[in-house]
Amino acid sequence: MKAVIAIGGNALIADGGAGDIPEQFSRSRAMAAPLADLVERGWQVTVTHGNGPQVGSEMRRVELSSGQVYPIDLGLAVADTQGWMGYMIAQTWQNELRRRGLQRTCAAIITTVLVDANDPGFANPSKPIGDFMTKEIAKAREEKDGWRIVEDSGRGYRRVVASPQPVTINELPLIRQLALAGELIVAGGGGGIPVVEGEAGRLDGVEAVIDKDLTSAIIAAACESDVLALVTGVEHVFVDFGKSTQRPLKDVGLDEVREHMRDKQFPPGSMLPKVQAAVRFLEQSPRNDARVVITDLFNLPQALAGATGTTIRK
Repeated sequence: MKAVIAIGGNALIADGGAGDIPEQFSRSRAMAAPLADLVERGWQVTVTHGNGPQVGSEMRRVELSSGQVYPIDLGLAVADTQGWMGYMIAQTWQNELRRRGLQRTCAAIITTVLVDANDPGFANPSKPIGDFMTKEIAKAREEKDGWRIVEDSGRGYRRVVASPQPVTINELPLIRQLALAGELIVAGGGGGIPVVEGEAGRLDGVEAVIDKDLTSAIIAAACESDVLALVTGVEHVFVDFGKSTQRPLKDVGLDEVREHMRDKQFPPGSMLPKVQAAVRFLEQSPRNDARVVITDLFNLPQALAGATGTTIRK
């Protein structure tokens, strides 16, 4: 059985915590336990991960060190976080497996994702990154650095960057080969490093970020995964959330999910991207028995066994 497990960057940061490297290592060690449970049960696992808080911190370092050291652009910041987060997840996962007597190797693959240079996302940046700013600071950054700034939910002002749709993953043949061979992989970190293709197939990085769940859907379909697991902060997906009619979705089909999407049941800033990725995977998967599981990390082994979580089928 093969699974792609998509984990958010926030999973490595505790609510109210410092969000520093010791804390992220500690959270990664805790996260390694359910991943190791799956390996013990015979699963081939590919882990993908977000990097929203982490890439924001990287860009903040660029700001603070301006004039002192050379800057890096957003694409390199994604590559940077992809490298050290992949190292952290692979190391703690492998350590947990070896603690259990399983001599397995976990490897992280730096992953680049092809996007269309004409994607409308470039003309309409929408993905907030980095810290909140006052209106005065935001205006100064607009004028000095050419940033696009938006007011974010009444909490302050933030920089927004382009978030184009992923077209394909350049390293996909290698990732597929390793997955089919049963290896344990970390890939697609932060949604992948966005690149565009020029003349003679030349690839160049661009200033953008990519939704990691959509990238995960591409990987899962190409690797013929049995399951795409989208890890979130809740045990189930709900409809009529916050109302007296609220109910969890447990085992549903694509048609029902599409109907809930038309009814705008899923908030754009939270559950909608995961449901969109679920639909994309199931539409592209060659497997008739493919399924998507959406749940929290520590219920994941039970959700894959059908005991909890939200399962979406073709």
